[in-house]
Amino acid sequence: MILGFSLRRLRALLDKESIQMRRDRVTFAMMIGIPLMLLVMFGYAINNDPKHLPTALVTTSQDHYTRAMVTALEMTGYYHFSHIVDSAEEAERLFRQGEVSFVVTIPSDFARRVQRNDHPQILIEADATDPSVASGAISTLGTVAAQALLREQPVAAEAAAALEGQLQVVVHKRYNPEGITQYNIVPGLLGVILQMTMVMMTSMGLTRELERGTMENLLSLPATPFEIMLGKILPYLVVGAVQVVVILVAARVLFSVPFVGDLGLLLAGVLVYVLALVLLGYTISTLARTQMQAMQLAFFFFLPSILLSGFIFPFRGMPVWAQWVGEALPLTHFLRLVRAIMLKGAELDIVARHFGALALFVLGYSGLALVRFRRTLD
Repeated sequence: MILGFSLRRLRALLDKESIQMRRDRVTFAMMIGIPLMLLVMFGYAINNDPKHLPTALVTTSQDHYTRAMVTALEMTGYYHFSHIVDSAEEAERLFRQGEVSFVVTIPSDFARRVQRNDHPQILIEADATDPSVASGAISTLGTVAAQALLREQPVAAEAAAALEGQLQVVVHKRYNPEGITQYNIVPGLLGVILQMTMVMMTSMGLTRELERGTMENLLSLPATPFEIMLGKILPYLVVGAVQVVVILVAARVLFSVPFVGDLGLLLAGVLVYVLALVLLGYTISTLARTQMQAMQLAFFFFLPSILLSGFIFPFRGMPVWAQWVGEALPLTHFLRLVRAIMLKGAELDIVARHFGALALFVLGYSGLALVRFRRTLD
């Protein structure tokens, strides 16, 4: 029995741990990489007050009052008039596709009404599926619009007060007029929960075989890498289907989330998304050597997915580089797809590009997994 404290024994133990840490390069990289990733994302990418939101302007007039109103809205920093359209139908299409966050409609008789003090109106439609995005831009509308007109039409103090009272800024919050946060979060949770469970479970598919010593039996089977991959991922598609049913029923029963779209279209999107996730998890399992490494790699993927996809923080509030990272994540496209179908009633032509993006993930992950599996056989 060894009693007392020995610096020599302690040094030997520290040397052993250091050697093990250097050999486990994935774990060491995660210990350094995850804190750096969190610092960069929270320090540079996350912004709860998004500015320069894409906006469609519907107007047929180019008078100075209209230009003053547009300039005033842009000067707030919230609006970026990225689309100038002539018809409400074109603006509606952009709105449903998610290309714009606001549609500002200035009627053709706006200048005439201003000059007559005849209750001039402007209409601002806001995409309220994410209440946090629209709230900041809407809060300053009345004051900014009235001041813009007063700058163009200097009048006495009494007349200025009367003009400010006559100007009407009509705001329509579309798809979530009451600004209920659950309407935005709960559909997003469908994507997040599926990602966390599907990727985590399938990421340990091959590493579990390695650690249990059954990999040789698996390799000795007269099965191709593609057949082995299907055998590993298909059972999890069934698990994912059960999770989808539970979450959708809970969203409707517990949180009263509206569902105005096509259920079949939503389920088709879920199927493609889950297939991409299980293939991603299987790809991770070909990269990791142990189950611990697989969990760490999966966690390394979860962080940017949750923070940069638009699930918690406004996507358009992030810098361009962070948006490009977000575009490379399946969760980003699935969130747009599920919110568009459930809250906006979007049809296939509106969400087709999100289907296409998810399909590209399926092809990419499956190809990478098959290539990596052949290397594992070597």
